[in-house]
Amino acid sequence: MIFVTVGTHEQPFDRLVSYMDRWAEKHDEEVVIQTGYSTVEPQHCRWERLFPYARMLDYTKKARIVITHGGPSSFIMPLQVGKIPLVVPRQKRFDEHVNDHQLEFCRSVAQRKGNILVVEDIEELGEMIENYKERTAAMTGGLASNNARFCEDFEKLVREML
Repeated sequence: MIFVTVGTHEQPFDRLVSYMDRWAEKHDEEVVIQTGYSTVEPQHCRWERLFPYARMLDYTKKARIVITHGGPSSFIMPLQVGKIPLVVPRQKRFDEHVNDHQLEFCRSVAQRKGNILVVEDIEELGEMIENYKERTAAMTGGLASNNARFCEDFEKLVREML
C-alpha cells in the first residue's frame, strides 16, 4: 500500500493527487490519499479529505511507501516510524503555495540529513516509486529516534548509578 498525504494547507495540491490517481489506475497496488483541499476526487484510490491523526499514523506504519508534500509535519511522521518518505514539495508556479519555501526547505533537509527523497518533477515520481527499495537501501541518515536514544542513555546512566 502507498499512503499519500498533501497536508492541510488551504491551496489544492491537485498535481500530486491527479498523478497518484493515474498511477493507481495502471498499477496493482492500493493507494490511499489524504487529499486535503485538493479539488480532484480520485477514481482509482481510496481517499478522504482529512484523516484523524491516529489513522494517519496507522496508514504511515502500514504503507510500503509514504509520499508527502513538503510540510515538515508530514514528512517527519514517516521518519519517526523508520520510513524514508518520498517528498513532493508544493511549488508556487503551480499555485500550490504562496512561495517556494517547501522546495527550498526540502532540498536543504535532503542535503543536510540525507533522510528524505525529494521529487521536484512530478513526472519522476513513478520511477521513484518503482525503484524505491534500491534508492532507500543505503539511506539511514536521521532515522534514529532521539527519544529511543535518550531512553537507552538514561537506562545506562541508571544502571551505572546502581
